[in-house]
Amino acid sequence: MALENVWIRTPGDGLVRADQVIGISNHRTPSLSGKPGRWLLTVALPVPTGSGSADGWGLTNLHRTLVQTDQEVAGAPDRLARLLAQLAAVDTAGIITAVPCGPDRSDVRFEFSRFDADIPAAAEPQAQAEVPEVVGV
Repeated sequence: MALENVWIRTPGDGLVRADQVIGISNHRTPSLSGKPGRWLLTVALPVPTGSGSADGWGLTNLHRTLVQTDQEVAGAPDRLARLLAQLAAVDTAGIITAVPCGPDRSDVRFEFSRFDADIPAAAEPQAQAEVPEVVGV
């Protein structure tokens, strides 16, 4: 099985297909203008991106933020990797969402919403076959 039907929600960039993830990391943003830094849980994608300065040009993989927390959530990358491995072992489709939780946003919960859980019974192929055809309405 694979993860081509599993997507990961990002707060600002839409959905990322889970089978494209090549890395998961936690890192802290710098403090700016008296505002404290935040901890970001990110996924890396196999797309090169660059930035430059007076010292030169640097290339890295494209990172997409999944969630911001006020404190480091050290186990979050491991838990997301474990969830991806579990989903890869079964035939499923849906969206993973990282949700900050706990007192002072110090933890992350991963929610998985299956696509078929949202399909009304009337839209399922078997249910449609049972619905009689109405003519002349």
